[in-house]
Amino acid sequence: MRYLTDRKRAQGLGASGQGTHHHWQMMVSSILLCVLVPLFVFTFGIGFGGTYEEVVAYFSRPFPAILTALTLVVGIVHVMNEAQEAIEDYMSGIARKLTYIAVGAFSYALIAAGLFALVKLAL
Repeated sequence: MRYLTDRKRAQGLGASGQGTHHHWQMMVSSILLCVLVPLFVFTFGIGFGGTYEEVVAYFSRPFPAILTALTLVVGIVHVMNEAQEAIEDYMSGIARKLTYIAVGAFSYALIAAGLFALVKLAL
């Protein structure tokens, strides 16, 4: 018994209507993180261990600040998408909806707090 129509099979969307979008989104963010995380660890290691003034001066430069912001945003969005996928798999009903909202709110609050701290540090 086939659950997909010929059109859905040709488009690759499947029953949910999202198809491979989530997979590609996770693949792109994973590849970005494979590049960003080693660069972030290297640049963070250079700025680590100095005095407060040295750290502020270091993160005031564009490359470390932008790299830190990109790593923060891409990493948290990646974790948020993976958490939402786990919620889809293991929860149902109103608990699923409330947990979606909680995970989204917490993730965006982390991004906002991290970017705010970085801006305060860099400026």
